[in-house]
Amino acid sequence: MIVASFNSVAYRVHQPKWSFAPTSGAGAGISGGRANRPGVNALYLSLELETALSEYQQLDPLLPPGLMVSYKVSVNSIVDFRAGYTSDWTPIWQDFYCDWRNMHFNQGIEPPSWVIGDQVLEAGAKGILFNSTITGGTNLVIYPDALTALDSITAYDPNNALPKNQQSWE
Repeated sequence: MIVASFNSVAYRVHQPKWSFAPTSGAGAGISGGRANRPGVNALYLSLELETALSEYQQLDPLLPPGLMVSYKVSVNSIVDFRAGYTSDWTPIWQDFYCDWRNMHFNQGIEPPSWVIGDQVLEAGAKGILFNSTITGGTNLVIYPDALTALDSITAYDPNNALPKNQQSWE
């Protein structure tokens, strides 16, 4: 694995109702994501605004309502998979871009990308930089529960506009 420190700005579009906990990763922890199995919280971010919008929209021809949030991210141990699979990686990384949704939801099998996420955490890394399959831009998955005092993820909210809890929507 290629491991590096990461210090940059990132973006995510949240469903408005769930934007009160913008750094939790709990939503992906419920049903899983590309690089996290259910029960493992994961915050999926993008390094470009366009990628964040496209990832939120997925294949829907219309863009559902969303709340764009910017983040200041500083994490000292991120796996950098942006260059893709080469012989420097263990063979399972060939399957990082598997159709994880189809495998899990339709076939009932464990996606290899979940095993990769497990291995990243076991190696002491706190996330993965990877290319978006939608735009080719860059995505970043961070495992919030693995962060230490040396790491930080802050939702940029200078005017305190993000909701504080579910009652903010009533």
